[in-house]
Amino acid sequence: MAALHVTTDKDQLDIGLIHRFLSTEAYWSRGIPRATVEQAIAGSLCFGGYLDGRQVAFARVVTDGATFGYLADVFVLPEHRGQGHSKALMAEVMAHPQLQGLRRFSLATADAHSLYAGFGFTAPTRPQNLMEKLDPDVYTRTPGRT
Repeated sequence: MAALHVTTDKDQLDIGLIHRFLSTEAYWSRGIPRATVEQAIAGSLCFGGYLDGRQVAFARVVTDGATFGYLADVFVLPEHRGQGHSKALMAEVMAHPQLQGLRRFSLATADAHSLYAGFGFTAPTRPQNLMEKLDPDVYTRTPGRT
């Protein structure tokens, strides 16, 4: 099994692949417009995972690089799962110099709790302190976004 090569070089990202996965396969972002994916990538610290020069994994972190980070859009293509690539990708994310010493590093997941627990993530200590404004239909309802 080949080792996953992970880089934060945005020029190497396969935007088409990322958009296709997020818009058609990811439960959290179905229907997301390509322009929204491009804007999210532009404003994030991105991690691309590659096998033989071909992108097979992705993650991004929204951060100020000092106090907080939010991990989002983590995926490994289905045909490459079960080979340790998600752990390799997460190890690179967690080791990145810009993400050290953060007071709060958060994420949301419906199905990968054990992966993230292996990197120190837990349920919120004080969930009553957390709030959100969630609009799950924004990508399918907002006119003019493609």
